[in-house]
Amino acid sequence: MTMTVFTYSATDRTGKVSKGERDAENEKVLASALKQEGLLLLDARKREPLQAIRFNINVGEIMGALTPVPLSEKMFFARNLAVMIAAGLSLNRALETLSGETTNAKLKSVIVDINAAVSRGLTLADALRAHEKIFGELFVSMVEVGETTGKLTLVLKLVANQMKRDATLRKRIRGALMYPLIIVLALGGIGTLMMTYVLPTLSATIKELGVALPLSTRILIGTSDFIMRYGIWIAAVGVIVAALAWRARTIPPVARVLALYSLHLPIFGSLIRKYNTARFCRTLSYLETSGVPIVRSLEIVSHTVSNLRFREVLVEASEEVKKGVQLHTLLAKHPDVFQPLVTEMLAVGEETGKVAEMLLRLALFFEEEVADVTKNLSTIVEPVLMIAIGVIVGIFAISILQPIYSSLSTIGI
Repeated sequence: MTMTVFTYSATDRTGKVSKGERDAENEKVLASALKQEGLLLLDARKREPLQAIRFNINVGEIMGALTPVPLSEKMFFARNLAVMIAAGLSLNRALETLSGETTNAKLKSVIVDINAAVSRGLTLADALRAHEKIFGELFVSMVEVGETTGKLTLVLKLVANQMKRDATLRKRIRGALMYPLIIVLALGGIGTLMMTYVLPTLSATIKELGVALPLSTRILIGTSDFIMRYGIWIAAVGVIVAALAWRARTIPPVARVLALYSLHLPIFGSLIRKYNTARFCRTLSYLETSGVPIVRSLEIVSHTVSNLRFREVLVEASEEVKKGVQLHTLLAKHPDVFQPLVTEMLAVGEETGKVAEMLLRLALFFEEEVADVTKNLSTIVEPVLMIAIGVIVGIFAISILQPIYSSLSTIGI
């Protein structure tokens, strides 16, 4: 009997996904063999011969695989799936429709895989778990609870709303940072042109004047000569230093220090703190609404916040909550991370049994705070940049003009 080599992914009872290759007569026999080992088959594909792989390479597919699925596409998937299920469509029919509507090639392939897994009898959460890197732990966990409690439509709407809020906050922050970034890059580019093209031409003329050069002029000319002589080495060292710095930020001790001090930066520290607080409050509120246990909720939320200091506090809180300690008491021990307003509102929510409601109010409050900070950021940063530009231009002008005036005075003009 002919055996086929299958590339498969399967999950155990704990939800851990494993992948591998195995010979089997067909997919049904493969699923049976894995089941005897305590594994549930998620996906199976026949391994193509090497020649087929060699001659069927699709550049678009490769680029699609390397490009992450945009947040807007995932939001489209969650929102429309909720609408279709609420309208009475079967899960398979809804997934089939969505796979035809999405314009993202990678997401289309993922939805087809999810639909195939659901057709084999898997739950939507189990099918999504094979693609957790795309959808995230929060998405999968909430869908799992939604299926268990019969609130899948509500949960999908909550997930879509969470994605929309995240996208809005990120867009506001990027928009606020774009203007200062453009100014700084433009300033750096103009400064480089001055040092490499303008000053070398003027320095020869200035030296021929035969007058004592001021300190600022000597520094500028010396810097220009140094850049012209060792420019390639400076660029190489700069790239190496930048690469090492980028790599160092992933080292736990360095990442911890950066996360801690980023919360105390002028202007930006407040923005980072409020953004992470808003995300913590909204995500935990939705998990509470969905019925996820508090310990599990804190573990999930710890992976959704971007600041490592926030993450460490939430992981610590998840361990202490197991012992019966109230959440607001734990968060109050870290005033550098969570403001008193958060712990006080959370205490009221725990006393009245309205934790999700209080967290949602806090999320709305801090999202408005982030919006206000981003609106005012350009107003605050613009004068600082203008002063910096004025100082730099003034130094250039004085350093270049002063020797010329000095030479004119020596000849009596």
